[in-house]
Amino acid sequence: MTILVKQMSTTNKILTNAFNKAENLCINKDSKLIFFSDMHKGDNSYADDFAHNMKIYEEALLHYYQTDYTYFELGDGVELWENSSFAPIYKTYKSIFDLQLKFHKKNRLHILWGNHDMVFKDKNVVEKMLNKFFIDKQSKDKKLLFDVDFKESILLKIEGTNKSILLIHGHQADFMNYVFWKFNRFLVRFLWMPLQKIFAIKDPTSPAKNFKNSIRVERNLKKWISQNNNQLLIAGHTHRPHFPNPNEIPYFNDGSCVHPKSIIGIEIKNLEISLVKWHLKKNTIIKEILEGPNDILLY
Repeated sequence: MTILVKQMSTTNKILTNAFNKAENLCINKDSKLIFFSDMHKGDNSYADDFAHNMKIYEEALLHYYQTDYTYFELGDGVELWENSSFAPIYKTYKSIFDLQLKFHKKNRLHILWGNHDMVFKDKNVVEKMLNKFFIDKQSKDKKLLFDVDFKESILLKIEGTNKSILLIHGHQADFMNYVFWKFNRFLVRFLWMPLQKIFAIKDPTSPAKNFKNSIRVERNLKKWISQNNNQLLIAGHTHRPHFPNPNEIPYFNDGSCVHPKSIIGIEIKNLEISLVKWHLKKNTIIKEILEGPNDILLY
């Protein structure tokens, strides 16, 4: 199915374009899927919000690998606004990248780019980035590390039904962070980071740190869903988990992996959808179901 672009706002056009060019994947009752986004993996410096959740995330990812889940990373997996080089990020989180490679070798890894890692949409940029820290340009590690085809959107088609689930990062509904992402990157890298370090000033370009911006993005996403046959949609970007009831607009948000001492994601198993939280409790990392499981065919 293709959604035609009629008279609509720029944001709606961007979202419709993401739908129309999404890669199609089929899922069924046997599919087991986990969705995480917004790790913003950095260089383990003061600005690396993911560092305190690294062990929780790694434990969760290992669980999903061992239990045959397919892993979907819905954008902003790495922080390439605050960091101009990928090398320190890779060195800091090599164990996590190695674990992702295991998913990839089993054909169970899908990665979308978001606004903070939007450079990944350009394969030439990715190649240049890797060549800066891999001495052997034909090394096996390099080939495997970014042999993944980074995508903007994926459409999960539910076998035997006319239903589908659109996967995007969510910045498609955020004009400044999609169209003018390079300008926002400049502000973050050279203005807000130094101010954050000195005065603890929040970054106003981020919907995660700007409540009004988050609400606007969510409103844009819900409006597009309502105008397009209540298309099921899972996104990240705002860092605000959202899990609707079956009678509500089917907009889901998987939260982020930089919540205080916890990570939040979305699972689909037996065609049932759940919002899950992994966190530390009495020195043990546990998974807690926050919402669901709900039959996805009810949406």
